[in-house]
Amino acid sequence: MGAGEYPPEYNPRVHGPYVPGRFYGKKDIPLGDVKLGEVGSWISRRSFSPQGMFAAISRANWRWAEKYLLVKRGSVAPLVQVCVGLSVFYYFLQYRAHTNHRHTKYH
Repeated sequence: MGAGEYPPEYNPRVHGPYVPGRFYGKKDIPLGDVKLGEVGSWISRRSFSPQGMFAAISRANWRWAEKYLLVKRGSVAPLVQVCVGLSVFYYFLQYRAHTNHRHTKYH
């Protein structure tokens, strides 16, 4: 599957119109239903290739966009989520500078 192509598992006669946020592969057990002894086999069934990771991130992005951005009556929720995400990102980006002042005593 390259850029601009449908996933190989997608069949328009079976699945109907293409939805970018849907996984068209074989159904698997949700993570919440996996027992402790089956976690290893559940993880081994995942695709950790760069293409599989990109597809998973793309599906998650589409699901988020359909839920918060592509709605008739939007709210400030996506703006707040992006601002909080950027704040957390920049906090961890500057974490080393914050730790330098951890043991400083101010009189």
